[in-house]
Amino acid sequence: MSDTEFRHRWGMRLLVAAFIVSVYIAPQAMAQETVTIDANAPTTPFPHFWEQMFGSGHAILSLREPWRDDLRAVKKVTDFQWVRFHGILDDEVGIFTQNQQCNPVYNYAYVDEIYDGLLRNGVKPLVEISFMPKELAFNPYDLHVFWYHPNVSPPRTWTAWDDLITHLAQHLVDRYGINEVSQWYFEVWNEPNIDFWGGIPRQQSYFQLYDHTARDLKSVSPRLRVGGPATAAASWIPAFLKYVSEHHVPIDFVSTHGYADDTVENLFHNDRPVPMDDRVCAAVAKIRGQIDASSLPHLPLLWTEWNVQGMDNARDTIFVGPAVANTIRECDGKVNEMSFWTFSDVFEEGGPILHPFAGHFGLRAKGGINKPSYYGFALLHKLGDRRIATVSKDVIATTTDNGNLAVAAWNLVDPGEHGATHTMDLVFQHVPPDARVTIQTVDQDHGNVLPKYRAMGSPLDPTPAQAAQLNRETALPPPTQAHLSAGHLQLTLKPDALDLVTVEDR
Repeated sequence: MSDTEFRHRWGMRLLVAAFIVSVYIAPQAMAQETVTIDANAPTTPFPHFWEQMFGSGHAILSLREPWRDDLRAVKKVTDFQWVRFHGILDDEVGIFTQNQQCNPVYNYAYVDEIYDGLLRNGVKPLVEISFMPKELAFNPYDLHVFWYHPNVSPPRTWTAWDDLITHLAQHLVDRYGINEVSQWYFEVWNEPNIDFWGGIPRQQSYFQLYDHTARDLKSVSPRLRVGGPATAAASWIPAFLKYVSEHHVPIDFVSTHGYADDTVENLFHNDRPVPMDDRVCAAVAKIRGQIDASSLPHLPLLWTEWNVQGMDNARDTIFVGPAVANTIRECDGKVNEMSFWTFSDVFEEGGPILHPFAGHFGLRAKGGINKPSYYGFALLHKLGDRRIATVSKDVIATTTDNGNLAVAAWNLVDPGEHGATHTMDLVFQHVPPDARVTIQTVDQDHGNVLPKYRAMGSPLDPTPAQAAQLNRETALPPPTQAHLSAGHLQLTLKPDALDLVTVEDR
């Protein structure tokens, strides 16, 4: 081989090696960001709309002690105010039967236990008016596929339905007082645009159901808050608002649903690409625009079901924290309340859950085991109630009541993808250059129960002692103490890490 050929071949090898290095190493080297946060910048209100309301299966679950344990645990870290569940009218709750003369018999024994239990634990209901008592149903056999088989039929007569709703509303006002019940929400049905409603034609018959129900509630007290249509996939809102406006039907809020893994076609009725991480808030923005363009533009928007994408059992993993943080960042200012579905894996849509960590919706797994999402919500709860604008898509900066700064920073990597560690340089202006800082983290090594559960042998039915051990081992340690260095703080965020930084000494 000549000297020229030798140099040529080695030169080509070096070029190939450089290309390989650029492909496989450069992304990690480039995964860095500088974010400037001006403590004196104007702020905007930042109500904690993502944690005031949670969803939870069906009504009868709330009588179980594990469910109430989960409620108390999530209440402790989020201080949530409302819970929404299906089926307060289901036969298992026993509210409606008929005697031998076919006269209605109303029984509030379980209804009272359900709502008494919520109020004792500092939580109010969002009363979802569903589903149909069998003896009131037009079709007693119109049963949903859920394990507990709710009846989704329209009522046999509107007179009987009106009597049931007014009787229920009056009972609640008599028992709890109008000052209390006026702080609740009443939502008419659940996802009537799909198989949860058997009326024909589906939309027109639901509008009739809403019309009757809203007027029934307001006849008991105009202070009761009622809304809908509680549709799946952000549907029906313009037609619904047109109907209630033209027919002068009472309405206090608009509600609908949308999930990160709903299809683009279902949410937006087109095929334009929208990443899953952005779909919920894109749908929120769509609905907010539809409300604004209607004849009722000032109605609040309640997003009464949502969750992050669930592929690869992602809802049990550290992915949830940064995915929720990103949703908060995108939805801020567009929605009044968002009800995360659900706070607990005490859940029965497909039957009793066989084992923990099967990708279910909740913040706590079977046995009362805290998931990473539980700790993620706990960190995000510490954000303040005034937001400072930043240009970063990976940061929410806020001020707190005591004058500190509270900053969430994250490194969102979707399920199935292999992300790089993200280095973030937070640059704080108008704070002491050596201000005290605290840092708390949920990541692969903090608040992540799955490795510890596997090390325990992945028990299908964890004992109380095993659940307590897992919660002890994953409990977040006290915040790390640090100081700014010339106004800078360097964060190293592993894939799907979520950090909560507070800056004191302002």
